Amino acid sequence: MSYFTIAGVQLQAPHHGDNTDAMRARIEMLVARFPHVQMVVFSELMAHGASPLNAQPMPSGTEAMFCELAEKHRLWLIPGSMFEQVGELVYNTLSVINPQGQVVNRFRKMFPFRPYEAGVESGTEFVVFDVPNIGRFGVSICYDMWFPETTRTLAAMGAEVILHPTMTDTIDRDIELSIARTNAAVNQCYFFDINGAGALGNGRSIVVGPSGDVIHQAGIGEEVMPIEIDMNRVRREREAGLRGLGQPLKSFRDRQVDFSLYRSETRSTPFLDTLGPLAKPARRDIEPY
Repeated sequence: MSYFTIAGVQLQAPHHGDNTDAMRARIEMLVARFPHVQMVVFSELMAHGASPLNAQPMPSGTEAMFCELAEKHRLWLIPGSMFEQVGELVYNTLSVINPQGQVVNRFRKMFPFRPYEAGVESGTEFVVFDVPNIGRFGVSICYDMWFPETTRTLAAMGAEVILHPTMTDTIDRDIELSIARTNAAVNQCYFFDINGAGALGNGRSIVVGPSGDVIHQAGIGEEVMPIEIDMNRVRREREAGLRGLGQPLKSFRDRQVDFSLYRSETRSTPFLDTLGPLAKPARRDIEPY
């Protein structure tokens, strides 16, 4: 089987607090209306909001509730992400839950939105998972997609679909739409970039096909996006090329160039070191007349 239906949920969150009742209600309504849906994906930090003070150790009661919902409706469920407490550290963590209600993996956001997402640690492990008889999926979170190495690594690990919860409420959302399309095209994969609305995002979620084509772009309010994908489209385009043309994954595999930047022990270069510290811009004083 190559067809699979994923519903992205752009939920209208009323506040930066406990939104789990709204998420539960949305899942119940979604399944009743669209019983063919096989996977549901929410946006970043939807469950408990964007404050690290709401971090919980995992497994948690909230995660267990989502596991029960996944099992009840026989769904794959990506309930966005939540802040995870690990001793004194806090991570931005996404759970992958299968239709048996089991957490098959957890992914920790690799690139917190620094300097603004202060106090959140970086994850270091890439996560892909297999849906039996369908294909391989990869996950990333929000700012991760600004670093092409993250999506390229998932594609090199065999991911055919990237599930990407985000929480963007800033004026750079239009740039992210371009980045989502680019990530899909250069890695020849589906890309589900699911944003929140209301207090937890400015909407405009986007679902992109493996040619970089926009399958659907949401508005700024609450929206449910059930979309059937065809894994054979990914496999064919990776074999024959994007629109029968470029084959970037094969070209990357067969490259002769050595990217020495990635072998640097300091992971930096003399030029990058001149850019100064990673800090919020300071207000500039206005010279008096």
